[in-house]
Amino acid sequence: MAMTRVRPTRALFKPRRPSGVEAPHRGSAVIDWAAYIDGHRVSTDTVADAVRLVRDGRLTPDGDSAGYVWVGLHEPSSTELTELAEVFGLHPLAVEDAIHAHQRPKLERYDDVHFVVMKTVGYVASGPGGAEVVETGEIMIFCGPDFVVTVRHGAHGELGPVRRDLEKEPERLALGTAAVVHAVADRVVDGYVSVADAVMEDIDEVEEAVFSPERTDESRRIYRLKREVIQLKRAVGPLAGPLRSLSGRRFVPAEIKEYLRDVEDHLTRVREQVESYDELLNPILQAHMTQVTVADNKDMRKISSWGAIFMVPTAIAGVYGMNFDFMPETEWRYGYPMILGVIALACFSLYRGFRRNGWL
Repeated sequence: MAMTRVRPTRALFKPRRPSGVEAPHRGSAVIDWAAYIDGHRVSTDTVADAVRLVRDGRLTPDGDSAGYVWVGLHEPSSTELTELAEVFGLHPLAVEDAIHAHQRPKLERYDDVHFVVMKTVGYVASGPGGAEVVETGEIMIFCGPDFVVTVRHGAHGELGPVRRDLEKEPERLALGTAAVVHAVADRVVDGYVSVADAVMEDIDEVEEAVFSPERTDESRRIYRLKREVIQLKRAVGPLAGPLRSLSGRRFVPAEIKEYLRDVEDHLTRVREQVESYDELLNPILQAHMTQVTVADNKDMRKISSWGAIFMVPTAIAGVYGMNFDFMPETEWRYGYPMILGVIALACFSLYRGFRRNGWL
């Protein structure tokens, strides 16, 4: 998330660390939290206060709060997430997935809690020469009846702007936790679109370089782009199933289902776009390799042509270097100029023939 890291005035839970283990030098993984009642944010000093505020139902005349808590974390430790799991009743298997990350996009249900995993992507400069590569991260969402816990891994997919945009639309926030899930999914898919467009620009640049008159070696760049496309496909493709399944769950209101179908449509389009990149890169690579082969053949023809030309004086000089006793032309007054003339005429004839055939 892009929001400023907020530290609670008092700890949510007392950290449990083994004796003799030094605490890591970092702040809390909790980036932001709030209770939402009827679509409006109610700020509290700690996450525990927000949970009590919603579950005690003190904000409604009937004593039945229709609100929920949204807690956002970034790369939490096992202790931090385990303590939250005790409060919200998160399943240990889902908690383990959220701690270690490196999960495929999926949607799982544990009793009344839904666990959603999404891959985030970013196209950033990395490595020698500032080459751009696709970097991936993950967002895990625990969605319960009265809470949403978002766990983010990696530097991409900040959720601070998502929270701020949602808070500008109280009517959407009032639809429940499904509104948060949709907003996060929409943000993730928008990231796919941006990265896919950036990769397409690089593919266009490579294509122009391959078919330009200048001779350049683009093979490494093409292979790198193919690797980045594979990385992007691994993030985009598997999300289609969870999104489709999510729009059919009972806890998702009809209004949110419409929004989820729109996100699924965007995902389908970007998935088809990414899949077409292989169809573009393969012929570009083949064309480049063909150009390299043609250029190598031209070089070989030139080398062979000059080699044939230089073989003429070498052969003649070799004949007269055998030192036979009876070589009449060696005693002739005009023998030396004649041999030079023969060499020059033969070399010129070969040069002209090779030029005429396009070898030189």
